[in-house]
Amino acid sequence: MEALGSNGAFWGWKLPDIRSPKRPSPSKSKSSDSTVESTGGGGHRFPLKQAVTSASLSLTGDTIAQLNDRWRKRKQSVSDSSDTSKDIMSSVISHHDWLRALRMTTYGFLLYGPGSYAWYKYLDHCLPHQTAQNIMLKVLLNQIVLGPCVIAVVFAWNNLWLGKLSELPNKYQKDALPTLFYGFRFWVPVSLLNFWVVPLQARVAFMSTGSIFWNFYLSSTLSK
Repeated sequence: MEALGSNGAFWGWKLPDIRSPKRPSPSKSKSSDSTVESTGGGGHRFPLKQAVTSASLSLTGDTIAQLNDRWRKRKQSVSDSSDTSKDIMSSVISHHDWLRALRMTTYGFLLYGPGSYAWYKYLDHCLPHQTAQNIMLKVLLNQIVLGPCVIAVVFAWNNLWLGKLSELPNKYQKDALPTLFYGFRFWVPVSLLNFWVVPLQARVAFMSTGSIFWNFYLSSTLSK
């Protein structure tokens, strides 16, 4: 009976059932560690990866915009081709607006990255099925809800850093609606691709990458 009892554990598959919960514990701990690392904590679920991605791409977009503006101004004043690269490199280091770069980087990390990720997650929760109707509704909501919010926040964030909050109403009245309507030409097709083919975890990175080209486009057209 003892032998049967000891073998009965094998007949009833008791040992595999006891051991199986212990084996996935390392992978479970790894997944929990990756969750904590990506969310920034246990209960708050801060989207750290999306925030860092947005911050780095915001910095990249601002750097490209500054370099493009400085290149257009410098290439007319520098005539000697042998000194062109030296002069431009020196101007990049000495005349780069690092406060503006920090302003855009913190905006991407603290505001745009976490906020847009929460928005995309909410849209996927409300409209989970990838139907043509849901995709078009997401694009529409993205333009009439997220677009104005982003413009309002980035204008306020910029004026706060510059110490010009008193000028914020005039800034809204002068530039908010033109920027919003002008951006529809670019962001509607980008948003369509974002909701159609890009997974949730990569949507902040995709839209932030789009912001690089958008900032470059604004810098090269609106500054003329």
